Amino acid sequence: MIHDPSPDSWFSAFSSGKRERRFALGRRPKDENKIGLLPTEGWRKRNLQFINEVLLPTLLTPRRPSGDVDALPQTDGPEIGVTWLGHAGFLIRMGGLNVAIDPNWALWHGPMKRVRHPSFHPTDLPAIDLVLISHAHFDHLHLPSLRKIADGQPIILPKGVGSLVKRCGFGRIVELEMWQRARFRDIEVTLTPARHWGARMIHDTFRQFGGFLVRSCDRTLYHCGDSAMFDGFAEIGKRSSVDVALMPIGAYDAPSGRQVHMNPEEAIDAFQMLGASNMIPMHHDTFPLGGEPMGEPVERLAKAAVERQLEDRVRILQEGQSAIL
Repeated sequence: MIHDPSPDSWFSAFSSGKRERRFALGRRPKDENKIGLLPTEGWRKRNLQFINEVLLPTLLTPRRPSGDVDALPQTDGPEIGVTWLGHAGFLIRMGGLNVAIDPNWALWHGPMKRVRHPSFHPTDLPAIDLVLISHAHFDHLHLPSLRKIADGQPIILPKGVGSLVKRCGFGRIVELEMWQRARFRDIEVTLTPARHWGARMIHDTFRQFGGFLVRSCDRTLYHCGDSAMFDGFAEIGKRSSVDVALMPIGAYDAPSGRQVHMNPEEAIDAFQMLGASNMIPMHHDTFPLGGEPMGEPVERLAKAAVERQLEDRVRILQEGQSAIL
């Protein structure tokens, strides 16, 4: 893990307690949850369909205005305040701290146009005490957005990702390996597995990826990061009682044909595998990253929640809305 600058007494990072294994000739163990980069058969046809049916209509449609913005939640004691910043970005109020996870205010990612203006901007937020980044993909680690909120506070990322944010203005960079934990004041953060991949470019497949368990005052929030469906959700649920699960539901119809994201029904399956009390969806209705219609993920999620009698536990927020749980 990286500590930059040198560590001091108020921030600690520590392993899960298992002895680190060494591998001959520098070889690393194979990560069964890492998805390969090669597309599946038929990717050319799917890409043309994506361009014609999703990308071009998005480019030609005016960006929607920002929605109504809730007052930022003021929490006391064990309450968890959650504000959706769009895509996978959240402002979390826990343990008296403001935690930003995967914040992204970009209007463009290459040809991918943000479909609505952000509801909150960095200047609208209170001072951020801690930043968490789930992996190095551009839609989760957006350097211009991070520079806007960096003010000497610590940032926690998976191993191999810290070098990307060294010049952003953070005071401490902490990299975690799987199931390692870091503590900051009254917050404990654990890196959890995901089924995805972490390369920012084709050549940097060494970068790790995952989700986060964030615990304070015996309450726990889980941010999934990006993930396809896998049995690791049950293991995460065994290790922690999750009060709030932030689960991705979009970009499941990937033009590459790779199964790298969950669809809404799978996200509810994962939520139930976790044994979590409440679910808030993310990774939808912001950037056109999959071949599905932009509004489809939320519609399917709402229908599935009713069918499974979970509508009182699945909280669908609009960008800029908050919930106290």
